[in-house]
Amino acid sequence: MKSVSFAIGRLTAALSAVGLGVALASAAFADVVGQPTDGAIDLQPAASQIRRDVAIFHNHILLPIIVAITLLVAGLLVICIVRFNSRANPVPARWSHNTPIEIAWTVIPVLILMFIAIFSFKLLFEEHDMPRPYMTVKVTGRQWNWDYEYPDQKIGAYTSSVLSRDDAKARGLPYLLAVDAPMMAPVGKVVRVQVTGEDVIHSFSVPAFGIKIDAVPGRLNETWFKSDRTGVFYGQCSQLCGLNHSMMPIQVDVVSQPQFDAWVASKAPPAASLALAAPAAALAAAPAAAAAAR
Repeated sequence: MKSVSFAIGRLTAALSAVGLGVALASAAFADVVGQPTDGAIDLQPAASQIRRDVAIFHNHILLPIIVAITLLVAGLLVICIVRFNSRANPVPARWSHNTPIEIAWTVIPVLILMFIAIFSFKLLFEEHDMPRPYMTVKVTGRQWNWDYEYPDQKIGAYTSSVLSRDDAKARGLPYLLAVDAPMMAPVGKVVRVQVTGEDVIHSFSVPAFGIKIDAVPGRLNETWFKSDRTGVFYGQCSQLCGLNHSMMPIQVDVVSQPQFDAWVASKAPPAASLALAAPAAALAAAPAAAAAAR
């Protein structure tokens, strides 16, 4: 019995040391918002309420259950190894069934899964219950870049490709994450993202927003996000899609509303710009024409 207590005590001490190491590692590596942090082990900081709810579900519901089950199984293994080896227990028991235990190990996992399902379904409903969108962005994945199209703003599709190593280094941006033409979105607005694929299955994923959805050729999938902070947020294609799968990063620049409006204006086609400029030019020329008539 002493050997069992000693073994369990050593296991507890080892797990405590691991937990302390994890805590120290988390403190040593401050997470960078919107992108992976080298050496970090926690989830990326959230930039939307959905992402925060996902983190809460993982950290406060799933993780404690996983740790408890792991400790229980590890403890049972230690007891079996110490108490029921051939030296400590040379004459093994002959029984093979225990009805109460068999009922327990059937009912308890079912109850655990039902408990998890309560929070899991709540989160799923929250993710699928999209508020009224401010705008729609159509995203098309192909080998090896993304197209972004803004139908509400009359902005045609433009291609977003990964920056070369030299360009990324020159601009001080993370290689294999930064792109030449990012997706733009205004802060605090619901953005509907419609995703499809052109050749093979891709996956549009931005961890800071808590979104991940497959881009399937011939099919239009839909998700949404509402960023509550400005900044640059990176993601990547999360579906193995071929040789240059790693060359399909996603960059979303979340800006203020005036900045977004200015970006939309800069993307206006030349014809539209001339159409907008013509009335202004006519108004400016009217006083001069009136003066000449006099």
